[in-house]
Amino acid sequence: MGCVTRTHASRAHASRAHGSRTHARAHACRADQGGRKDLGLLALRLAVGGVLFSHGTQKLFGWFGGGGLEGTAEAMESMGFKPGGQSALAAGLGEAGGGALLAAGLATPVAGPIVAGTMAGAISVHFPHGFFATKGGFEYPALLGVCGLALGIAGPGRYSLDHLSGHTFNRPWLGALAFAAAAAGAYAVVGKRERGVREAADAAMESEPE
Repeated sequence: MGCVTRTHASRAHASRAHGSRTHARAHACRADQGGRKDLGLLALRLAVGGVLFSHGTQKLFGWFGGGGLEGTAEAMESMGFKPGGQSALAAGLGEAGGGALLAAGLATPVAGPIVAGTMAGAISVHFPHGFFATKGGFEYPALLGVCGLALGIAGPGRYSLDHLSGHTFNRPWLGALAFAAAAAGAYAVVGKRERGVREAADAAMESEPE
């Protein structure tokens, strides 16, 4: 009887030990996956945010061979965004500001919709040329906009200023407000541009000699 009891106790102990080892392995696996996810988010934030920041400073300050506000304003006017000066400033701030916030991982739910809304204007310019960038399509701004929006939804990860600040500005309701504001702004800007382009085309047709 005593032998049976000791055998049962040994089996129970072995079972508990096996369970502890399994739990430890599962915990280590989750920790590893979490670390990989955080590193992946950091890499994506730095890449997307860095590209956007560079493009924005081209528009605002003429950095990296950009045209600055004056040159960008002329380009925006030619693309149908009027007034060109205000449009250039808004596009530059959206790209540089949104990109900087994404790269730093600060107010990420706000930065994502800002980037997506800004890219919506660029998409409207390239949309008539189809999807692929090789034919002047909207492939590139669409990718940046989707990446920005996805980061705003997914969050910045551990290696971010949002994490260091206790996620003060990383709140779902902030993201919802920012998305609504960005969507409304993009709708208004793109709609105004399309109306202007149609009116200019109509005027050009009317002025042509018969």
